Amino acid sequence: MYVILLGAPGAGKGTQVTNIAVNLNLVQMSTGDLFRQAAAEGTELGKQAQGYMKEGKLVPDEITIKMVMEKMAVVDNKSGVVFDGFPRTLKQAEALDKALVETNKKIDKVVYIKVNEEELLKRLSGRWICRKCQTPYHSVSSPPKVAGKCDKCGGELYQRTDDQAETVKNRLKVYFAETAPLIEYYRKAGKLLEINGEGDIEEISRRLIASLRGN
Repeated sequence: MYVILLGAPGAGKGTQVTNIAVNLNLVQMSTGDLFRQAAAEGTELGKQAQGYMKEGKLVPDEITIKMVMEKMAVVDNKSGVVFDGFPRTLKQAEALDKALVETNKKIDKVVYIKVNEEELLKRLSGRWICRKCQTPYHSVSSPPKVAGKCDKCGGELYQRTDDQAETVKNRLKVYFAETAPLIEYYRKAGKLLEINGEGDIEEISRRLIASLRGN
């Protein structure tokens, strides 16, 4: 089985992709991990990717696709792959489909963890971190006992620029602009599964696994 997991920042993809991999015995494939591994191993593709990353540029789709296909060739004897963070755009999705066809493979299911924008804003903009020990907190789900102070070391809590409300709004705007065509692409292909991503983490996991198993 070849599965793609889609979801906005704050939708809980990190937790759920691990659950999918464990429950369905799939290999978890993250393009970020592939880039780092290839760079560390000094492969030709790794060197090319590293060159773009050092300049702060996005790694071109053709390099990313080649890395993904190389990795998939290694895990052919497994039961399949769950893609984490890829594809991000319609162009990448089309390129991935083309590459898979050439090796007699295909994407089976695409799971979209759907969370409304208000909830995403609440999740993302409520995150705070201790300056001293880096313990994370959340103003709603896991607040500190004393506002602005870490429970563990008493350090000052601060909010990363990425987690500030205006930055979060921009991140979500970019995500939805890039991903909306992707969602429609897989819906038309009859592969899209929409999962309610709000509520208890374990309940979301059960919904997700049941939908992939066709229950």
